[in-house]
Amino acid sequence: MNKENVVKKGNSVSVRNKGLLFLGLLLVSAPISASAMHIMEGYLPFKWAVIWFALFLPFLFLGLKSVKALMAEDMNIKLLLGMVAAFAFCLSALKIPSVVGSCSHPTGVGLGAMIFGPLPMVVVGGVVLLLQALLLAHGGITTLGANGFSMAVAGPFASYGIYKLCLAMKLNKKWAIFFGAMLGDLVTYSVTSIQLGVAFPGSEGFAVAILKYLGIFMFTQLPIAVGEGILTVLVYNLLMEFKDQLGRAGEVL
Repeated sequence: MNKENVVKKGNSVSVRNKGLLFLGLLLVSAPISASAMHIMEGYLPFKWAVIWFALFLPFLFLGLKSVKALMAEDMNIKLLLGMVAAFAFCLSALKIPSVVGSCSHPTGVGLGAMIFGPLPMVVVGGVVLLLQALLLAHGGITTLGANGFSMAVAGPFASYGIYKLCLAMKLNKKWAIFFGAMLGDLVTYSVTSIQLGVAFPGSEGFAVAILKYLGIFMFTQLPIAVGEGILTVLVYNLLMEFKDQLGRAGEVL
């Protein structure tokens, strides 16, 4: 084995070790308590639980087709998709109690949406929410459609659209990533506010209820969204350090 091959092999091991270390840090950062959640199990009236499932499922079907195409790519693509899934799982498991029956937390789906597009993140977000409902008691099965639509559909599509708009406006790519992640997070909670407002309009009507929910959410969510935007840029920069060594996966960054 010549010196050049030894160096390449050493670099490959280094990249793999750093990637495993990064994923490990993400996993150990996830909290083990379950005192709060997304929209919790059984909180939505049956009618609205069914409606949000019906709206979520078509996006999930399209997302599955998109993920299937990605899985046909090389191993590095699968590894990168797994990393953004771990990132979304850990960030969205960090929660701060907020409106009754819900919580504030980062979403983590913006990073994957800006790398792969929004459709794969519908599946990733759906799986993340399902695992959190089953393993961490965050969210629930009956509210999976509602939580999936807000975090796995609205958030990724918003992040991707904002990111592309910023690039079209010739904004620096790091700022585009920051705004994509931050505003995508806020869009997720805006949709959650709508979901809660229409389900529980109260005596003042759904419009007032939505604004009240939105006001309470934004009090805790705005600083969280800013933090998520900064963290997303840092993680993206970390990935870019190894772009040339990621093969086909590096081309999507």
